[in-house]
Formats: sequence, structure tokens, C-alpha cells
Amino acid sequence: MTKFHFHIFLLCSILCGSCQDDPVAAPDDHLSDLNGPISKPTSGYGADGSFAVARIAFPNPAYTTMQPELFYPANSTTPKPTIFFAHGYGGNRSGIYQGVLDFIAKKGYAVVFVPYPTRGGSVDDRYDILWAGFEEAVRKFPSIIDTTRVGFMGHSFGGGAVVGLAHRAFTEKHWGENGRFLFPLAPWYSYQLTDDQLSSFPDNTKLLMQVYQEDTINDHRMAIDIYKHINISNSEKDYVTVTSDEVDGYRYLAGHSLPTTVGQGDRSLDAYDYYGVYRLLDALMDYTFNHNPSAKNVALGNGSAEQVTMPTYNQQTLAPLLVTDDPQPTHAQDFYLFYCSHERNPRSAMCE
Repeated sequence: MTKFHFHIFLLCSILCGSCQDDPVAAPDDHLSDLNGPISKPTSGYGADGSFAVARIAFPNPAYTTMQPELFYPANSTTPKPTIFFAHGYGGNRSGIYQGVLDFIAKKGYAVVFVPYPTRGGSVDDRYDILWAGFEEAVRKFPSIIDTTRVGFMGHSFGGGAVVGLAHRAFTEKHWGENGRFLFPLAPWYSYQLTDDQLSSFPDNTKLLMQVYQEDTINDHRMAIDIYKHINISNSEKDYVTVTSDEVDGYRYLAGHSLPTTVGQGDRSLDAYDYYGVYRLLDALMDYTFNHNPSAKNVALGNGSAEQVTMPTYNQQTLAPLLVTDDPQPTHAQDFYLFYCSHERNPRSAMCE
């Protein structure tokens, strides 16, 4: 095993506890309560929606071991704005991301989750599997998926992947003519992405880039590279850092696995999921798809109080989100398992 593949194995173990391709994609059913003293928001952005969640599994012509899944509002009668979700390396069971997948469908939108293999094949193979799954979902479910309003969201490996995949969808397929966004979380290296592509995203593209203070896996320089070189104006993008804090003896950890719901020890939902991730996603969807101007102040508020303020419990307020349009690295590259200037990073020349 090479050093690089050992690191991949370690990342897989951190994310989901296994490097096995699991043909069963069954979400867990224990996500009704939050860990820690802070409860879910009951109103506004980040609060659960009122829709029941339906789920359909379907074949992916490019990968037959595991099936993609479409989550959507039950009893839907019209096509819904849709999020195309790319999971982290090894996170190929939808239950690992059940929190965010359910949240999107409860709010009245659809979301496509496409598994790709952990072992075997190349990075390009995995990108091709993701793309084939997204295309197949659109082909099979036109009564559910509205391709004129789309978002691409991904974590870790998937966070790096969605940038190039979204450009392909936006420019070749013209998805998102009435609204489109990118929401990468703690992104890994970005393949299939040239400088020309980064400089040619459609004018209506929004970007919310999110990283985590105590992420020691993926160098923040990968996120900074994409953020600084993409042709999206500062008014339509924000770079957000979630920082760790402690309230009433419970540690809210802003680590690499934050957007996952299960898989790393007892990692499950807590206030950071709802207030740090879902709240911004909720507002970003409303702003992008419904053109609601008040939603922009939460999703892309350029550091507004509505965007950065976190909840209070027993007179203790969680540390605010850090928002900037000029992100800078806070650690040396050797702080991270996957550092920006690694030879496997096709954009290593862009490390700062």
C-alpha cells in the first residue's frame, strides 16, 4: 500500500468506519433529537420543513453495486428544485448523510445521492459514476426533478468533485437556467476543472464555501483556490468557517466530519448541523430558487448578524461563524493529511 493510498484508507475510516462498498443503502432512524444542550430551531431558516420524505432507489448504468437514491417531498405533484449531492470518500451509504438529505426533502426540494466505489478505479472513474447517476436521475424522474433550478453540494472528495461536475451540468446541459448554486464542504482536490472553466460559470451561479476549524484532513487551501479563482462576484459568494466551541460542558466540534450524521464514533446531529450547515443551506436554496431577497442576508450575508450569529443556551452563545471574501490559510500545509501542493492535486500550482 502506497503512502497516498494509506492516507485514503485513513480518511475513509475517519468518515464512515469502513472502506467496504456496501450494497445496502438504508438510512438510520434515530435522528429526531440533537446531541448537546441546544435544541433544533423551531422557526425560520434551519427549522425542519413540513413535508414527509419519500425515497426512490434506482440503477446507475455506470455502477451496479450500489444504487443512487432520490429523496423528495412525498405526494409531490410538480417538479421540484433539486440538489445533486456528492458524498465524501467512503461515505457511500446515504444514512451517513441522512440529516441533510432528509432536511432538503422536508423543506420541499428534491436531492439526488449517488454512491461511487471506495476501492478500485480512478478519480476520473468516480466522477464519471457521479455524473452518470445524476444524469440517470434526471432522465428517469422528470416529474420530480426541475432541472431549471439546481444546486450542487458535496463533502470532502465530493466537495472537490461538484465544482467541475456543476460546470458541466450548467454549460453542457444548461441545468439551472432559473437558479443555480455550489455548496462545497471541506473540499478535497478538484479534478476535471480547468482555469478556463473556473472563469466561465454562468452569471446566475451562487457559491457558499464552507470549511471547519479543526479539520486536519483537507487543506483549506483547496477551498481558498476555488473561492478566489471562480468568476463569481463577492456579492454572490461567501467563504464560511465554522469554529469549535463548548456550551454547558458539551463540545461542539468543527471537524472534518461535521456534515455527516453517523459513522465517526457517536457523531450525530447537534446544533452545528442545524445552525452551521442546514440554516445556511436553507436560505441559499430560498434565495437561489425562489429569488427571496431576505434569504440572501442569511445565506450570503457578507458577515451579517443574521448570517453569523449562532444560538444561545443558558446565557452561553456559540462562537459566531467566520465569513470573509478574502480567505487566508491559518495553518501550514503539513497540518493537513491531504495538503494542497501534493502531486495528486491537479491544481497544486494554485496553492497559496
